Amino acid sequence: MWYLIYSTMKIKPITLKLILMNFLEFAVWGAYLTSIGRFLGDIGMGAQIKWFFMMQGFVSIFMPTLMGIIADRKLEAQKVLSLCHGFAGLFMIGAGAYCMTSANIEFGPLFLLYSLSVAFFMPTIAIANSVAFNALSKEGMDTVKAFPPIRVFGTVGFICSMLLTNFLKFDGKTMQESYTQLLSSGILSLILCGYALTMPKCPVNKTADKTSLAEAFGLKAFTLFKDRQFAIFFIFSMLLGASLQITNGYANAFLGSFGGNPDFADSFAVKNSNALIAISQASETLCILLIPFFMKRFGIKVVMLMSMFAWVFRFGLFGAGSPAFPGVLLFVLSCIVYGIAFDFFNISGSLYVEKRTSKRIRSSAQGLFMLMTNGLGATIGTFAAGVVVESFHVVETKVGDTVIPAEPANWPTVWYVFAGFALVVGLAFMVLFKNPGKQEEVVA
Repeated sequence: MWYLIYSTMKIKPITLKLILMNFLEFAVWGAYLTSIGRFLGDIGMGAQIKWFFMMQGFVSIFMPTLMGIIADRKLEAQKVLSLCHGFAGLFMIGAGAYCMTSANIEFGPLFLLYSLSVAFFMPTIAIANSVAFNALSKEGMDTVKAFPPIRVFGTVGFICSMLLTNFLKFDGKTMQESYTQLLSSGILSLILCGYALTMPKCPVNKTADKTSLAEAFGLKAFTLFKDRQFAIFFIFSMLLGASLQITNGYANAFLGSFGGNPDFADSFAVKNSNALIAISQASETLCILLIPFFMKRFGIKVVMLMSMFAWVFRFGLFGAGSPAFPGVLLFVLSCIVYGIAFDFFNISGSLYVEKRTSKRIRSSAQGLFMLMTNGLGATIGTFAAGVVVESFHVVETKVGDTVIPAEPANWPTVWYVFAGFALVVGLAFMVLFKNPGKQEEVVA
């Protein structure tokens, strides 16, 4: 049977293995990333949402580099991938089990277990790519052509996991409203822990010459800040990176807040908020295909400006929408523009770095781009977003022994504040960044 599938579709067995690996990799993340904010709000930790998402950014600053060094010099990458998912899965299951067995869930134990899990999970995204590239190279396949279609199934896995979290119910609650999303993520991680060991063996360079600490951590890429345009690019990458985790952290909690209104309590957007948000990931998958055309037609500056102003619409449409028709269409439009907001920034930014840096520091420069966006930018942005959310009291907060009730009516103002930030960033980038056009100048 499998032979018939291979011969009919002309897909190599390794391609199917890598498709499943990518599917599981992002299914682990999709099980909780967009829904944990709603769960935390439901258990009275709405004010702590920012710390959970800040932790993802914080560990992204150093853990991928540490695990990357181990995979390069100490242990085969597929084994490092397995080890990381093993620990990530166990800690995430521990977090879910703690919530399941506790009558009164406390922030400290839950946050500790969650933090340990994401610390081991975040490096796996890059390591899974390395494992895939190695497997494709061993098969004599062109990684540039073969990998993108495989990677698309990662987004498919993310969406499927989101929908599972949205529709599957336990004890009368959907997974997006309960701790079961943590158990689901942990179980998927353990499955990938075992599956990763079936991947082709990756080389380890144990005899590599010793390098300086700066070289090992890719710090030499910071010399790019000497170039004015690169400095502007990286600074704005950090500012735009601040927008990345805002809707992941608060969109689901925002949609859930309409549940207190009898007019909206039974609406699709409230009861199936994760399914609604999944439109964002579907849009992301489609918008990847548009990037080559827009990059060739307009250049990096215009493409990144499109991303920045798409973030304005992403936030602004959330503020203007409502769960009832026709207001829910604004939520749908917000999810559709997310594809432009996310892809046109992340992928075009990576291409800009690829074209304008020398081979000697290209990998480090890509690491610096990720550090500025998913590390510093996401961490600072999530903290600032949390401050805005708390200042408008849209989630229940505690000051000493005094509980300040949530005021959901303030949510539109919160989204307009985020939209205003994205607008200012976009206008400033328009003025300060010089469009290189088709310039092929390489910064050494």
